[in-house]
Amino acid sequence: MKIAVINENSQAAKNELITETLKKVVEPLGHEVYNYGMYGTEDAHSLTYVQNGILAAILLNSGAADYVVTGCGTGEGAMLACNVFPGVLCGHIVDPSDAYMFAQINDGNAVALPFAKGFGWGAELNLEYIFEKLFSGESGQGYPRERAVPEQRNKKILDEVKKVTHRELTDILKELDPELVRGAIAGEKFEEYFFANCKCEKLAACVRELLKS
Repeated sequence: MKIAVINENSQAAKNELITETLKKVVEPLGHEVYNYGMYGTEDAHSLTYVQNGILAAILLNSGAADYVVTGCGTGEGAMLACNVFPGVLCGHIVDPSDAYMFAQINDGNAVALPFAKGFGWGAELNLEYIFEKLFSGESGQGYPRERAVPEQRNKKILDEVKKVTHRELTDILKELDPELVRGAIAGEKFEEYFFANCKCEKLAACVRELLKS
């Protein structure tokens, strides 16, 4: 699995801690981590939580990433921004039990964490335990286990609803403020990581046009 890390400007200072904690948990499991920034408070390329959602949608819909770990001060804004877009099912995760139940019940492909609220002593341990619950086992198995069948059925229903309520991502990107979208894909490592891993030529072509304009 390819897991992307995306930080917005208010929590950019924690990017290294988040990325290294994630790598510690998931690389021994065979997963790959791609850090899309921000890379710190001095990073010239600034992301808002809205742009986190745009970037997450591009990565997930193109296949350049299989999962996105993002967040903001409270995690709420990043979660809402991600869920605006097709192909993204993002949970708001505060603790390991949230992580476990989101993975088992909702089987999403993105999480938004609060990197300011409650992020004090032992925060790195909470992150580590969250990542363990998200990525150490097979997701979508239902919780509690005796409700596995209805939970899995509900997830499929939600997926079908999202197909109806969302439009093609390339159409959405073309109608958004071009500066907003270009800012979301202007990171130092974006082109290197994205084009090496993108599986959708239609989205790749759309991104190339946005980068040129």
